[in-house]
Amino acid sequence: MKNKMTTLPMSERPYEKLLTYGEESLSNSELLAIIIKTGTRQKTALDLAGQVMNLGSQENSNDLRFLQEISINELMQISGIGKVKAIELKALGEIAKRMSKPINLKKVCLKTKADVANLLMQELRYEKNEVLKLILLNNKNIVQKIINIATGKDNALVFDVKQILSEPVKLQIPKIILVHNHPSGNSMPSKEDIQATQKVQQCCQLMGIQLLDHIVIGDGEYNSAM
Repeated sequence: MKNKMTTLPMSERPYEKLLTYGEESLSNSELLAIIIKTGTRQKTALDLAGQVMNLGSQENSNDLRFLQEISINELMQISGIGKVKAIELKALGEIAKRMSKPINLKKVCLKTKADVANLLMQELRYEKNEVLKLILLNNKNIVQKIINIATGKDNALVFDVKQILSEPVKLQIPKIILVHNHPSGNSMPSKEDIQATQKVQQCCQLMGIQLLDHIVIGDGEYNSAM
C-alpha cells in the first residue's frame, strides 16, 4: 500500500508548511515528523510522530516535555521507531531542557522564591530521582554559580553539609540557596527537608554565610523548607 508523505497535499507536508508559513504554524506532531524524517511502507513520518505523541501524558496530550523522561526502549516499542530515531528524539528532549537555562547566569538576579523556582523548574520537575543543587550568589543576589551537590536513589537524598559549604567558603561567597526536587510532584517539604535545612543554616551562620532559602520543586509547583 502506498503511504508516503508525498501523497499528502503540499499544505499538509511539514517541511513545505514550515517553509511557507513558518515553524510556529506546525503542530507538535508535525515538528516531530521533521525530526523523524522517514516513515515505513505502512506509515508516514507524520503517522509515527502521532504515535510518539500518544506516549505522552493523556492529561497534557499536547506537551512535548514527556520526551525528557521517556526511555529509548519505550520509544522503540513503536513499529518504525528504531534505535537511531529514538536517540534523536531523546536528544531533542535534552536540547529543549538545556535551552530553557539562562544563557548567562551571571546576569540572573534572584529576588523572590518564584525567581529561584523559575530558574530550575524545567530542569528538575521531571527528574526521576531527587537532585540537590546549590546556587551561589554575590551580595547583590546575582547568581555566580550553580552546583550539583547530590543525587538521591529510592527517593532518599543523602548529603554532607561539608559538600554544601566547601565551594562557598573557597570562593568567599556571601549568600547561597538550596534547591531540590520531589519526583512525586508534590513540593511540600518533608520533616527531613526542614531538619536538614535547619542544620545547614546553623553551619552557615558559623561560617558567615547567609542561607537565603531552600526551595523544594514539584511538578509545576514549589515550596520553601525554611
